[in-house]
Amino acid sequence: MTDFDYDFVVIGGGPAGRRAAIQASKLGKSVAIIDDQKKIGGVSVHTGTLPSKTIRESVLSVTGWRDQHFKTARQREASDVTRNSINSRLSMTLSDEVDVIDNQLCRNNIATLNGRAKFSGPNKLAVTQSVQGKKTSYTVTGEKFLIAVGTKPYRPKHIPFNGKNIVDSDCIAANLPMPKSIIVVGGGVIGLEYATIFSTLEIPVTVVEARDKILEFIDRDIISNFTHQLTERGIGLRLGRTIEKIELGKDDYAFVELDDGRQLRAEMLLFTAGRVGAVDQLGLAKVGIEPDNRGRLSVDSKTLQTSQPHIYAAGDIIGFPALASTSMEQGRQAACHAFGHPITSSKHSFPLGIYSIPEIASIGLAEDEARAKGLQVEIGIARFQETSRGHILGNCEGMLKCIFDLNDRQLLGVHIVGEGATELIHIGQAVLNLRGGIDYLSDTVFNFPTLAEAYKVAALDAYNRMPQPRLRA
Repeated sequence: MTDFDYDFVVIGGGPAGRRAAIQASKLGKSVAIIDDQKKIGGVSVHTGTLPSKTIRESVLSVTGWRDQHFKTARQREASDVTRNSINSRLSMTLSDEVDVIDNQLCRNNIATLNGRAKFSGPNKLAVTQSVQGKKTSYTVTGEKFLIAVGTKPYRPKHIPFNGKNIVDSDCIAANLPMPKSIIVVGGGVIGLEYATIFSTLEIPVTVVEARDKILEFIDRDIISNFTHQLTERGIGLRLGRTIEKIELGKDDYAFVELDDGRQLRAEMLLFTAGRVGAVDQLGLAKVGIEPDNRGRLSVDSKTLQTSQPHIYAAGDIIGFPALASTSMEQGRQAACHAFGHPITSSKHSFPLGIYSIPEIASIGLAEDEARAKGLQVEIGIARFQETSRGHILGNCEGMLKCIFDLNDRQLLGVHIVGEGATELIHIGQAVLNLRGGIDYLSDTVFNFPTLAEAYKVAALDAYNRMPQPRLRA
């Protein structure tokens, strides 16, 4: 027995926090989640992962984008009909997800406390909540803590955000607008997801990115294919350009002046150039934890402990890759370490998924990374147009790239662009983590016709250029 209210207190109800809480409960610990939103789920459910992916799926449905290859012309639906359809699906999806989460936490005997938590001591939190317009406060103590508060959009003070014409991604997720034109500032994951969503709705889109390349952590051949698809659809890419000025014109149009003198004008500007940790009201100074200039927390990469051993952090708050899938695993691993349970998956490769249109997915080494490590590699490429399923779906512009080690013939990485990429990547994940290679993929029989068959096509593409193993006498 201890003098604490709970063995494990989680601050934040997003993917990392929920998974950590459930894991700790399954280890027999008393657990509480503290969240300051009206409904559980965190940024992932309410303004981040789930809303953007639901909007994406709705847009693909209402526009018939997946069938575009077979259509000579398409009548665009009225914007109000499209908006209502998308927002209705979004509301239903998020409501269902909240119900699922509430049920999971209840089944695992996890206390859910509403309010804003702030450290008032090493093992103590002051929780403030609003009840009928009046603020009340109470204290919660815990043996160990997990900070999983996530991030919020970076909003520089010199940008005139007004929630209508100049907005951040939270505004978009809450109620998808239908502007006549849009400028997206930031060519990262969030910016490109929304840029391609608006483009699919046939809204003119211009993306401004200060770096010379987009998504630099993705294999270059995949980005080359992706960039080609974007430009073919008319998305303007202003790469390597910084912004001198953002203003709201008298006509309520957003005005942007770039460092090369060019000027851009659109009915809406979406600012997605970075996010910051939501730690400003956590009272971290009370426990000797100092965030960086973007509000992120440093942790031990193996244990996920902060500078205070009894306080852990996981999810977007600790930085890259800031994906719901990896956040969940980080939360689980933090809970396991906190209570002395062996961690089993830390050596495995995790997939990356970007839900743009088309999707991008990646696992393992990119080609440049492999060569930089001094590895001798062979590359196998399969284009979706080489598969019967690709033609059936009208999905011919995608590609799958496999990287194999020339010496031991093992798979080192898989990179995909195209519809279904975030599902297809799990085949590569299994083969890579189980140390399979080119011989397995080239010999395996895949269902026909499927996009998964692209793995065999890519393996055979590389196989034809690789030295063949000598036959035993």
